Amino acid sequence: MKKTLDADFLIFDLGNVIIDIDYQKSIQLIKNELEEKYHPLVDDLYKTNFHYDYERGLIDSMTFRDAVRDYFEQAWSDEKIDTLWNNLLGTIPSERLELIKKLRSNYQIGALSNTNLIHIHEVNSILLRDHGLKNFDPVFDWVFFSHEMGLAKPQPEIYEKMLTDLGTSAERVVFFDDLAANVEGAKALGIQAVHVTGPKVIFDFFGDV
Repeated sequence: MKKTLDADFLIFDLGNVIIDIDYQKSIQLIKNELEEKYHPLVDDLYKTNFHYDYERGLIDSMTFRDAVRDYFEQAWSDEKIDTLWNNLLGTIPSERLELIKKLRSNYQIGALSNTNLIHIHEVNSILLRDHGLKNFDPVFDWVFFSHEMGLAKPQPEIYEKMLTDLGTSAERVVFFDDLAANVEGAKALGIQAVHVTGPKVIFDFFGDV
């Protein structure tokens, strides 16, 4: 390993850290289904209150789908909504899972992700299809999903809850996330945080493991 980390826990975001995601792909596919007058609504989809509520688990999947139908004034089926919603999810490169596996020999490894039940069901399908895994339980020692915690990054409370569950102090954790706001939120509590700005960052960070 290139460097010896003064830490006990390595915590990874999922999107664009472990699993490739493409928000613009999903946005464009939704726009393709709608008249142009609705396109500004698509651009603001991820800023809506019902999206924030869904990723915090404050509403269930059926309520979320109904909100999407109302928002776009469309009579889309549940299946169509799920397909459009999941189109941002890409692949989970095997080399990332291999890196995690190697790191587990020296650290406790976890995931901390803003996500939702529809996405997690699809992620589990991707894991099963491509890697023969039913979920992330065999990959991580700890799994923290926003919709199960009732909190979301970069709220300080989600990092505090994670630290409490880990039974550790902030300085013993290194956290990797692709969004600057989430990195800064973690740093504000004293967590060692790394901004993942591209697919090579985590590999460059650890070097040869």
